[in-house]
Amino acid sequence: MLVLTRRNGETIKIGDDIEITVISSKNDQVKIGIKAPKNIEVFRKELFDQIQTENEQASKDVSSLIDLLRKKDK
Repeated sequence: MLVLTRRNGETIKIGDDIEITVISSKNDQVKIGIKAPKNIEVFRKELFDQIQTENEQASKDVSSLIDLLRKKDK
């Protein structure tokens, strides 16, 4: 993991297309702005993890349904 120190208003570049700017910091919270192309999805990690879990569950449900349909066809 790369660890950087930035002050309010300073920016970090990732590749050619992504910029992360420190908007403000107060106590133990940091407000950041992210500028990225529209085709790049940006999520908070906890939301991303939740989406992944729901997608995995949905694919299991579909797999179970397919198995059930195959049993019916026999």
